[in-house]
Amino acid sequence: MTGLYWEEWEIDAEFKSSGRTVTEADIVMFAGLSGDYNPLHIDAEFCKQTQFGTRIAHGPLVYAIAAGLLFQLHLYDDTLIAFLGFDSLKFTKHVVAGDTIHARIKVLEKRETSRPDRGVMKRQLQVLNQRGEVVQDAVQAFLLKRKPA
Repeated sequence: MTGLYWEEWEIDAEFKSSGRTVTEADIVMFAGLSGDYNPLHIDAEFCKQTQFGTRIAHGPLVYAIAAGLLFQLHLYDDTLIAFLGFDSLKFTKHVVAGDTIHARIKVLEKRETSRPDRGVMKRQLQVLNQRGEVVQDAVQAFLLKRKPA
């Protein structure tokens, strides 16, 4: 299966992933993997005294889950050369264990590069919770293969 080549990404095209419920195990494992033991993520008693009232998921964990959900759509299979980075990334709402998130992307712009076999595509990424609230909002750039001649 081949993903979309640069030419096949249309401005304003939108794609939505399936959902995934964030678990306590996800949060604990991400703390161990990343070394981020901030009490907001691992100390339930501390969190009872915060505005959140409970432990919250790491922002990068939420992004990582969303990225995985999007890659399950197979839009980039054998066409992605590189993720070039973020123009912006905002964490707009917190996510707790039990929240179900999904990702939505919208193509914002495309541009050719100096090499004829590739092009850049920028997209907006939004991660939404089960209530339809945006919990992360980003603009990202990707280097993609162009269709072979």
